[in-house]
Amino acid sequence: MSFETQAQVGTLARRIHGWSWQAFPIGMGTGAVYVTLSAIKGHSSAFTIIETVLFFVNMTLFLLNTTTLALQAVLYPQQAWRLIKDPVKGLFVPLIVLSFATIIIGTINYAFPKHVGINFLYVLFWIYVGFAVITCFPMLMIWFNEPHDLNKFTPAYAFLVFPLMLVGVVSFNVLRIMDPADTRTIGVLITGYVFQGIPIFSFGRQLLTIIYRSWTGFLDGHQANGAFVACGPPGFTALALINLGARAREILDIHGLVTPQAGEIWYAASVMSALMLYGLAVFLFLFGAIPYWFKLHKHLNEILGCWALTFPNVGWINTTRALGDLLNVRGLKLIHIVLTIAMAITWCTLIVLTALAFWKGLIFLSREEDVLQDKILSRRSSFEEKRQVPDSARESCQSVVLSTQNNSSTEIYNHRMV
Repeated sequence: MSFETQAQVGTLARRIHGWSWQAFPIGMGTGAVYVTLSAIKGHSSAFTIIETVLFFVNMTLFLLNTTTLALQAVLYPQQAWRLIKDPVKGLFVPLIVLSFATIIIGTINYAFPKHVGINFLYVLFWIYVGFAVITCFPMLMIWFNEPHDLNKFTPAYAFLVFPLMLVGVVSFNVLRIMDPADTRTIGVLITGYVFQGIPIFSFGRQLLTIIYRSWTGFLDGHQANGAFVACGPPGFTALALINLGARAREILDIHGLVTPQAGEIWYAASVMSALMLYGLAVFLFLFGAIPYWFKLHKHLNEILGCWALTFPNVGWINTTRALGDLLNVRGLKLIHIVLTIAMAITWCTLIVLTALAFWKGLIFLSREEDVLQDKILSRRSSFEEKRQVPDSARESCQSVVLSTQNNSSTEIYNHRMV
């Protein structure tokens, strides 16, 4: 490496250039811990303090990731566009919306009603819906615009619709603090149900592909982490249906919508559907967990993929608690506590290993040659843009030149005639 290259590329520039959308699962994994902890009924104030601290850590990570990727888009636009179009790293772009969802849930749990009100959270809900739509659909268009090999299919492709699926989860959390008599709850409830149906039916198509992919053997290497993503859609949908059904039971009855028994029917149908989806989620979790240790590549530079052990499992873990309360099964409540402790231990392990990988420069650090190349390309494109003259200006200049030439020719002709 020449001295010139070393002088032009510092560590901070390499970090900004090497940052990726894979950073958001770290914050989501942090949110997964306080979301599962909050589902424990009657927990001590110590748990609340831990949850609040993790909530602020999550917000800090969200701001750090968003700011760094924004700087990358300004300083190294080629790298930013390269990450979005990448068939693997581009799948993580919608996770910025999921990270925002964990922040909304944390705000409801730890900032309401002392610091924020219902109106603020109601607006946040609709901001999330819009954020999910404007993020997911363009990414779906970019991804489906290119052919993909089914033999390389991973459940991580579900990330493209994950934010739409979380609308139902955010919906029932907002409804939990709203007065059922408020007419605005109708819109939130219906929106939660509508958006919850979009990804689950999309996942049904992906489930067939997962089964086809498994014929070639269990997912290997970094794809072994993606196997846990498969249990996310059915698990979160089961959780959303149970809670949305409980809210519908009150809202539809108070506002006299559909039929007098509509609320009870919706609730019963939601619980029945949730039970079946819960069973599917548990099966997919075991299907990925049993061969996991033997298929995983135990390299520290692939630690970011291991965060899939956390947030996709929140749905079916919290559904375990919801079913325990609903059916009054004490065993399910105990299982939920055990799984919550396992989630916390997993987070502690992953955060230490991720910090170690970051310190060693194995993640979020580009090579000096790559940074310098993109920097040169940015300067070259900027220089070329400055050199380019708009067509209108170019035509105006040409007309002035032609006019001047014609006038000069006329003067010479007149002079000769004289």
